[in-house]
Amino acid sequence: MPGQALPGFREFYPEETALRSHIFKVWRDVAARYGFDEYDGPPLEPLELYTAKSGEEIVDQLYAFHDKAGRAVALRPEMTPTLARMVAARAQALKKPIRWFSIPQLFRYERQQRGRLREHFQLNMDLIGEPGPLADAEIIAAAIDVQRGLGFGPDDVRVRIADRRVVYALLVHAGVADDAMGTTYTVLDKFEREPRKKLHDRLTAAGLESAVADRALAVGAIRDRATLSTALGELAAGPDVGDDLFACMDALDAMGLGEFADIDLSIVRGLAYYTGIVFEVFDAPRSLRAICGGGRYDGLLKALGGVDLPATGFGMGDVVLSELVRARATRDHTGPRLDTFLIAVTAEDVAPVLELGHVMRDAGRSVEFALKAQSMGKQLKLAAARGARRAVIVGPDERAAGAAIVRDLDAGTEERVAFERLKQ
Repeated sequence: MPGQALPGFREFYPEETALRSHIFKVWRDVAARYGFDEYDGPPLEPLELYTAKSGEEIVDQLYAFHDKAGRAVALRPEMTPTLARMVAARAQALKKPIRWFSIPQLFRYERQQRGRLREHFQLNMDLIGEPGPLADAEIIAAAIDVQRGLGFGPDDVRVRIADRRVVYALLVHAGVADDAMGTTYTVLDKFEREPRKKLHDRLTAAGLESAVADRALAVGAIRDRATLSTALGELAAGPDVGDDLFACMDALDAMGLGEFADIDLSIVRGLAYYTGIVFEVFDAPRSLRAICGGGRYDGLLKALGGVDLPATGFGMGDVVLSELVRARATRDHTGPRLDTFLIAVTAEDVAPVLELGHVMRDAGRSVEFALKAQSMGKQLKLAAARGARRAVIVGPDERAAGAAIVRDLDAGTEERVAFERLKQ
């Protein structure tokens, strides 16, 4: 139909906007509690900003074009290159570690599928200037606390954590050559999405001997600390390569968040710029795409912005998260609700209702009332339709007594409450 939204782009009706605002509020609340400052950048950037990082092949995935001045530009598909440029511009003046977050709208011309559209909003949190594992734990803890802020517990979401240095050392020990490492990472990244035989065949097709492919897949199957410790103990260089990963897990335990976190060496994050601890957040049944992904990228800021600072961070999109929040709201009957619907019984009660409503709004409550004369029955139906928690009824008897009838629309109970108390 004429005027229809483009494929992969969303229209936000009031209920969707309310959900988006709720998610954004949780994002900002968690970022503030962790001491992160908000930044933003241009939604339109020079195309070379992205081709310098990802190569010319990325152009097919972008909304790229020439502007009226003939410049090659693109709608931003990610925030990291912009972040690198901004940090580099003020690197000497910025207090380290830098704690920045942003909530950009991002655009990629990709094939649509469940959990992935051609635009989305994304929480980016980056901690720059600190190389130690406590910085990794801090970033992962923030990702977990977003889930907690949205009402999810460890039975709802899981954080799967690995370390690229650990995976690399174990794969070398398994016999994987450096020139086959990229392919092996790609295969491990699909560990739970494809049959084991298919993964094995991909590795042998890439030149790995069958026994080496088996050992590589055994690395990806490691899911617990004891198994990992045993595997690291067999390395000629010793188990020290796992120290940062174990320190990160211990820090999450100390924060009381360890019950959310699992070691999972199939989490390698396909992007080559990750250099250390990496992680992804999934719904517990793994029915959806990753909610969040990130990790340590110590060399990327130097490559993009010329400033050599260690960094760790994550991106958390709103598409998958919105699906989970909607499912929870349906299951638990939760979500934003109107606090009070005011009901005027007669025409003479309208002015007192208007006064009371404005005072209650000044006090921070969400309040509605009928905007034309209606019977009390119709007003009660409107209150129910608006999802109000309570109806406050004002009639001649209530005005004379200086108190309104407050009806709990969930419990069906009533009580008389003084106007002055309602105004507090």
